[in-house]
Amino acid sequence: MTTIERRLVLATALGLPLALPFRQAAAAIDAARASTFIQSTGNELVGAINSNAPVARRRESVAGILRRAVDIEGVGRFILGRFWRTATPAEQQEYTKLFEETLIHNLASRFGEYQGVKFTLGRSQANTEEDVMVSTSVERPNTAAFTLDWRVAEVGGGPRIIDMIAEGTSLRLTQRSEYASVIQRNGGQVSALLAAMRQQIAQMRANER
Repeated sequence: MTTIERRLVLATALGLPLALPFRQAAAAIDAARASTFIQSTGNELVGAINSNAPVARRRESVAGILRRAVDIEGVGRFILGRFWRTATPAEQQEYTKLFEETLIHNLASRFGEYQGVKFTLGRSQANTEEDVMVSTSVERPNTAAFTLDWRVAEVGGGPRIIDMIAEGTSLRLTQRSEYASVIQRNGGQVSALLAAMRQQIAQMRANER
């Protein structure tokens, strides 16, 4: 298992989203609006996770929720960081496609396997002028409650998840560092990261057969 995959397991062990990076929000968001958004999203996720539908159907439901809730475009660009500017237009296009598939597939696959999850909303407070931190508590059977903090901002006219803090660690920054490391080890070539992502997707698909 790679370092990236280990981080993913940590972030999704309790059935909640991984590192979601921040990008400039269009406008400030009210704490109450952010809290309501996370409450609604959390209830949707828990409902899909705890349903009696087949695992494949639960994964599809979770994937749909995540696509609506997460600022996927902002996630991808932030994680690629300065290498977005050095990538060719074709590489940018492929990266965006691969990133969305990787993120959603990983999260939906893991979420869809969990049941008995409980989600409790905590306090919400402004994090910066443009985003709000919403705390949540998550429980699984025979597991102590675990606190996860979500950063929410207005993106494209609606609230979106832009980061998650697990055990005091901003997973968006960790993911960005890991992607940068892959590129730097390969002479600064974004194509090397794309190759690794294609391989990861192929492996994920093979594991589901």
